[in-house]
Amino acid sequence: MASLAEPLAPFARLDHPAPLAAEARAAILANPGFGTHFSDHMVSIAWREGQGWHDATIGPRGPIALDPAAAVLHYAQEIFEGLKAYAQADGGIALFRPAANAARFNASARRLAMPELPEDMFVDAVKALVLADRGWLPGGEGASLYLRPFMIATEAFLGVRPAKEYRFLVIASPAGNYFKSGTPAVSIWVSDFTRAAPGGTGAAKCGGNYAASLVPQAEAVARGHDQVVFLDAAEHRWIEELGGMNVYFVFRDGRLVTPPLGGTILPGITRDSLLTLAREQGLTVSEERYALDQWRADAASGELVECFACGTAAVVTAIGRVAGHAGDFTIGSGGPGQITGMLKDRLVAIQRGLAPDTHGWVMKLD
Repeated sequence: MASLAEPLAPFARLDHPAPLAAEARAAILANPGFGTHFSDHMVSIAWREGQGWHDATIGPRGPIALDPAAAVLHYAQEIFEGLKAYAQADGGIALFRPAANAARFNASARRLAMPELPEDMFVDAVKALVLADRGWLPGGEGASLYLRPFMIATEAFLGVRPAKEYRFLVIASPAGNYFKSGTPAVSIWVSDFTRAAPGGTGAAKCGGNYAASLVPQAEAVARGHDQVVFLDAAEHRWIEELGGMNVYFVFRDGRLVTPPLGGTILPGITRDSLLTLAREQGLTVSEERYALDQWRADAASGELVECFACGTAAVVTAIGRVAGHAGDFTIGSGGPGQITGMLKDRLVAIQRGLAPDTHGWVMKLD
């Protein structure tokens, strides 16, 4: 694998010949949805074996020209990240823990035999795009500018080996609520499919993991649920994570439990932030395995009072109902609980500059 390249020169900037008209952009921002509209610009940086990272540009967002033999199309060398820019209480804009995303991006790159991007270049690329497209940041509660950094293998060849050419890009999308249902708590389906196995790519944020989740997710939706939850591959007993989110369990005595990472679960940045915030509130938090049958029993006895999913896109979302082939059960009252709400409020307040940031998580851009 290639070592990290030297830091690049500043980004070359290409003027956009026809950015979206302000009226059309305002109409989108009034109801952005999630992941269906995109801002005017994008960042692009190329990598070639023997040359390293080069040609860093920010310019008009547009189609990517790829050779039909590009390695990403045949061997799935592709990784991505997800983070958000938030409007601040003082009128500015900030990112939340972008260095953590940069570190996770490189961990994914190592697992997929791809070159690592210097972490400061990752952060600079994200900052450059946000500042160029700050007019795309929607207002309103829960709104943000969702950022998608990703890297693909672009070398044209047919052979099973790591590619020798790659392209790193960042695009942005104005975002409202992740779940379209708008319900205060979601319903999830226990899948028979497996998301990841020990020694696999479960801890990497690569497209293949998400492609494998599409059939079980579609099954969940067809059965009237919002999301799917996966069990472990070895025993098909232990809770791991949802289709795109980590999960927490809240017990009557105030304890929080979340499944341990162990290589099969994506190390969520929201998950990690909530571990810290919960401990600051004096809650006992543990990372330990939790079985499906115990989940059902604890919900029935009232020992388990809350459950929530967390991730960059959905932030913190209560889980009210769980269903599977063995039947379904309700958690607590079936709606958001006090601890779920408290943790979400604390996290969002930090992200939006409404509460002190004692951990250096918020990076203000202006």
